[in-house]
Amino acid sequence: MTVANGGSIGTYGGTTGSSGTTGDTGSGQYWASMASSSDGTKLVAVGDPYFGGYIYTSVDSGATWTRRGIAQDWTSVASSSNGTKLVAVAANGLAGGYIYTSADSGATWTQTGTQQLWSSVASSSDGTKLVAVIQDFAESSEVGIYTSADSGVTWTPIRSSVGKWVSVASSSDGTKLVAATWGVICTSSDSGATWTTTSAEHCGGSGTWASVASSSDGTKLVAVLDGECGNDGSIYISVDSGATWTQRGPQQYWSSVASSSDGTKLVAVGDEGLDVGYIYTSADSGATWMQRGTQQHWTSVTSSSDGTKLVAGTNFGYIGTSSDSGATWTQR
Repeated sequence: MTVANGGSIGTYGGTTGSSGTTGDTGSGQYWASMASSSDGTKLVAVGDPYFGGYIYTSVDSGATWTRRGIAQDWTSVASSSNGTKLVAVAANGLAGGYIYTSADSGATWTQTGTQQLWSSVASSSDGTKLVAVIQDFAESSEVGIYTSADSGVTWTPIRSSVGKWVSVASSSDGTKLVAATWGVICTSSDSGATWTTTSAEHCGGSGTWASVASSSDGTKLVAVLDGECGNDGSIYISVDSGATWTQRGPQQYWSSVASSSDGTKLVAVGDEGLDVGYIYTSADSGATWMQRGTQQHWTSVTSSSDGTKLVAGTNFGYIGTSSDSGATWTQR
């Protein structure tokens, strides 16, 4: 992996708080989340959700990377379609972290929002409408979701009767949202003002959903399970904005899923618990799946709008890129 100003993409330490600084060679970074511009050229990746990592950006489809920002326990990142507006969230242990936004493709970042155990964030295609969810929240407040209509300058708390949110995705216009908790999946058709619990419930509401993704119009949704309840996780597909769900595909401990803008091309990654797993892709909206890539502890994945350019990360610093919808992969 090539990093600006030297160092390794999987490094900790070094000088923090400045862009493109050199780190000290260390253990590989756990890639918590990745996001892509529509054309797959501009990328952003964050880690580590447990031991502190950095934000990295690429402007050449993942061939080279530049370290950005300061060390945080990053959990999620999202991008506008042109890759200019970015938003990232951190958990920072039990203390909680903040939301950070960038309007210059990650060169500089601004802290915003309140201190929370942020778990996931999503963005509309123009980067104006944002939604962020909290891993856990005080039962007295019942606020687990925050939305913004001004690129993260201000945030509106949304009361929710369920907690432990793990993943959220948005339609292109930011109107239709889908979010997953440990046990259920909820949808919104009014930019997060109100939410509906769908029929996608696992293990009586106690199983753990790992990741959700949406087509640009918010009609085609995909959700993956991480394998709780003693079974390998499954893939679930919806073609009616979450009203109904169908179980599809292979089973493993899924960690992340991404979708092309039309919802036809999908990519999902994970592992087999303590054992390594594979990347799987679908070219028919999840009806059938094909095993791809090498066995790794895959943790995150993102896709270009047309589903051709893919980027996937592992829990020890490895990043793989594909320019043919996952048929072949290059280690970065």
